[in-house]
Amino acid sequence: MEIIISILAGVLITTGIYNLLQKQFLRIVIGTVLLSHGAHLFILTMGKLKRGQPPILTDGVTDYTDPLPQALILTSIVISFGITSLLLVLAYRTARENNTDNMEELRGTENE
Repeated sequence: MEIIISILAGVLITTGIYNLLQKQFLRIVIGTVLLSHGAHLFILTMGKLKRGQPPILTDGVTDYTDPLPQALILTSIVISFGITSLLLVLAYRTARENNTDNMEELRGTENE
């Protein structure tokens, strides 16, 4: 199960980096979203995927699930949601003001 999740995280990170290198601003935003989701899956996989185990230590429990990766992912999801909403508003305003979302056109020329 961990191998499948690791492969999925790698595919998401690869697709995210590919989208980050595109010229359209909306694809760059999608790339950051995919990159953060891949990182979430990677952190979850590093915490070892154990099913059916209690997340906290009590007396008599020898096998447990580490709650730290889950807490880190929950915090990271909230932060990535805020970053994504900021980037979407920025992309909308940029496309609305400049009538384009192409990064080459937004860069301008040296003569201007």
